Amino acid sequence: MFAKSLGDDGAELRPLEPWNAEEFLAHMDRGREHIGRFVELPDHVTDLPSATSFLQRYADKAAADSGRLYGIWADGTLVGGVMFRIFDAAAGNCEAGCWLEPTSVGRGLITRALRLMIDWAVEERGMHRVEWVAGADNTASLNVARRLGMVREGVLRESYLYRGVRHDEEVWAVLAPEWRRLREAPAARRPREGPAAPVTDP
Repeated sequence: MFAKSLGDDGAELRPLEPWNAEEFLAHMDRGREHIGRFVELPDHVTDLPSATSFLQRYADKAAADSGRLYGIWADGTLVGGVMFRIFDAAAGNCEAGCWLEPTSVGRGLITRALRLMIDWAVEERGMHRVEWVAGADNTASLNVARRLGMVREGVLRESYLYRGVRHDEEVWAVLAPEWRRLREAPAARRPREGPAAPVTDP
């Protein structure tokens, strides 16, 4: 077990594992409407067995080195999460995503958590490309990509079928050399933090 500090406000990044299922379900119930505006996660996590199953799926991915899932705790309460939905170590490619309760929006928690994750993926695991896919109408999610210094690469037209409606998705990414340059840049030149919203399917 470990926790990574996300700053001076006491927020922490920790592994989100099957034994956290009750806390995870309570968190999802609090944020269900907000999180479900753009992503399927609340539709998959509706009771304790489904919450456990979702967390076990990512525990299995972690064991297979094909994905990762972490929770964000603020003031001792689980308020959101970040993930590597896809993690292909052999190819050097991964896809990141997140979600957040509405009460914790605007604190920069997602941006701070993802910076830690991308640093780990690039520097510790040798990832070359970190991808971000979000609905074209999910402005807060697209702003996360901008704050992380990612490059908008294109639009997948009507590629995401969600609750009977097809949505365009935008693809953003940052490459390892770009990430290192961003991390070395003076703080004044880095994109500023701001609100974040749920951004990816499970």
